[in-house]
Amino acid sequence: MQRAVTMKDVAQQAGVSVMTVSRAFKQHASVGEETRKRILKIAEDLGYVFDSNAATFRSQRTGFVAVAIPSINNANFADTVGALSEVLKDADLQVLLGYSNYDIHEEEGIVEQFLKRRPEAIVLTGGRHTERTRRLLDRANIPVIETWDLPEKPIDHVVGFSNAATMHDLVRHLVSSGRTRIAFIGGDTDGDTRGADRRRGFIRAMEDQGLSSERLIGAGAPPISMREGADAMARLLEIYPDTQAVICVSDLSAFGALTECARKGVKVPEDIAVAGFGAYDISSICVPTLTTIDPQPLEIGEKTGQLIVQLLRSGETVSQARIGITPQLSIGESSS
Repeated sequence: MQRAVTMKDVAQQAGVSVMTVSRAFKQHASVGEETRKRILKIAEDLGYVFDSNAATFRSQRTGFVAVAIPSINNANFADTVGALSEVLKDADLQVLLGYSNYDIHEEEGIVEQFLKRRPEAIVLTGGRHTERTRRLLDRANIPVIETWDLPEKPIDHVVGFSNAATMHDLVRHLVSSGRTRIAFIGGDTDGDTRGADRRRGFIRAMEDQGLSSERLIGAGAPPISMREGADAMARLLEIYPDTQAVICVSDLSAFGALTECARKGVKVPEDIAVAGFGAYDISSICVPTLTTIDPQPLEIGEKTGQLIVQLLRSGETVSQARIGITPQLSIGESSS
């Protein structure tokens, strides 16, 4: 990891004093507009983010860890943040939360705002980000932990699992029960990168079994919930009425699919098996209970928190940690 870019670096590149750089970021009247624009352009090129709290925290820790999640109403992400917060609390650290609504460009803005406040560490959800986000974080000189994924080229540290591999477990389970005409319901875009990985994993798993992966039903832009799941199931039954099983990108969309089957008199699992992802509470109380993947969100939060505490206490540059999480297949009545 490169050292953090400082205000002094910007000043040297611009041929001005550090005080002038500081005034340029503060929109000070004593700095001409052309000079200000040139300074800000150099700062952008170098990946420098102005520290708005420098005066207050020059000799102190900020005491918080910044966490970016795609959604604030997703139970899995809430569990991860909750578990992370509990670990950090014991180390006298607090969480500053931002959510991107499944938009990596929105995440970029969140990360920039985080960095202005100089967090002790930053936690991201997933492994796909804009190039500018990666550049900012690479030069931030603080621990960066990507979660809920196993990116091939991580920014720094990783705590997660392969979303694609979880689909292999589900496909193998369904095929072992004699079902070969299997469909997938998920988002129409790659905004939810983990959902897109599950779709790719489904395609690969079906091809590995020598089966057709053409039964892909788009359910709209993420997040995909119950309404979208029900609508997608209706289209699946119309387009591919001989489908024997369907894997949904989440438990909520799978519950929607179950309700559509009940509405149309399609028996689950006799006529069609249904599986989801997430092991939400709804998966264990719906009728029939839902086959799903438990991604271990609490463990992700706990391991991430423990890693951050370890990194901050060591006070040294630590080589990239790659902590794998093992999701668990939970077989319910919907595929038995």
